Amino acid sequence: MKFEFSTAQRIIFGNDEIHKLPQLLADFGNRYLLVVGFDAWNATPAPELLTQAKTTWLTYRVSHEPTINMIDEGVRLAREMDAEAIIGLGGGSAMDTAKAVAAMVHNPGTLLDYLEVIGAGRPLQSRSLPVIAIPTTAGTGAEVTRNAVIGSPKHRVKVSLRNNTMIPAVALVDPKMTLGLPKPITAASGLDALTQVVEPFLSVFANPVTDALCREAIRTAATALPNVHRNGDILEYREAMAFVSLIGGIALTNARLGAVHGFAGPFGGMYDAPHGAVCGRLLPAVMQMNIKKIRSQTEYGEKLKRYQQIAALIFQDAAAAPEAATDWVSELVERFEIPRLGEYGLRRNEFDDLVNKTQASSSMKGNPVRLSDEDCLEILEASI
Repeated sequence: MKFEFSTAQRIIFGNDEIHKLPQLLADFGNRYLLVVGFDAWNATPAPELLTQAKTTWLTYRVSHEPTINMIDEGVRLAREMDAEAIIGLGGGSAMDTAKAVAAMVHNPGTLLDYLEVIGAGRPLQSRSLPVIAIPTTAGTGAEVTRNAVIGSPKHRVKVSLRNNTMIPAVALVDPKMTLGLPKPITAASGLDALTQVVEPFLSVFANPVTDALCREAIRTAATALPNVHRNGDILEYREAMAFVSLIGGIALTNARLGAVHGFAGPFGGMYDAPHGAVCGRLLPAVMQMNIKKIRSQTEYGEKLKRYQQIAALIFQDAAAAPEAATDWVSELVERFEIPRLGEYGLRRNEFDDLVNKTQASSSMKGNPVRLSDEDCLEILEASI
């Protein structure tokens, strides 16, 4: 047995732990670029805490998922103020922007020199600046991942900047920060979190550590996700989903993902759509196709046990059939009123382009079975 395991240098989790921010900042210097999500600033005690810490800080607000131009602007600001660390406060967009900016501050050249797919994909020459990641949603797990997903509207694609030094120095997860999230964001981010503990558990790169974490997170999500959508004011459910999201980030960093994210990454580059909602819409169809392939090919027989375990965790019933997990996810997606992919602009004449991009995605390497182009087309047809 061989595997590696990486995560943030320090994880702080719990209600009201945001108030530890001033003492945390003392470990990283006095000058900070604060990358903040559009709605996160006024909804958190961060302004008062930064003032209390007696630090010099500059706010860089981001209103959507990061693009190359957004990263370039953030790098310019960080260099001008000679930032010693970067704070990412908000959802995945703010945290990914923070990580990408931190990575580029001390590296020469342009962002394209280091981006996968559309760039040269070179490794970073210098270490990333330290990042303190503070999520205000429960979905992406970006507070503990080693990459930043960046959109290029010119290429109609999302790609990753990836390096081990990009894992945040501190992941500060305060579930209270997710109270008040609107239902659509709660639903989309929650389905993203669920997908990110299901796919690493099924991945061909799974290991005993990620397996243990994912089992606990799947069991937790089975109860918490329907309940947090029904009543988001109950802190117990918010806390549970913040945990699931955190574990998802840890798991995908160490065991990778699968076909859901294989589709979702290219889809997000082609259409303006919330990543979590796209993952939620695709998850039942991908699960169904994977089980179909597993049942039809004897060499995949052991993989069926993984789906059976997921069903057992969801229903707390060791006898639950693998397909029961797919049915449960499908019912949840409908109850959450997750849009079908056609509502974001996907048309059947674009299926082939999307499938080609999906097959080239690194996430497909983790899928438990190999999917043909025809299989991918069937998944899209079920999701449009």
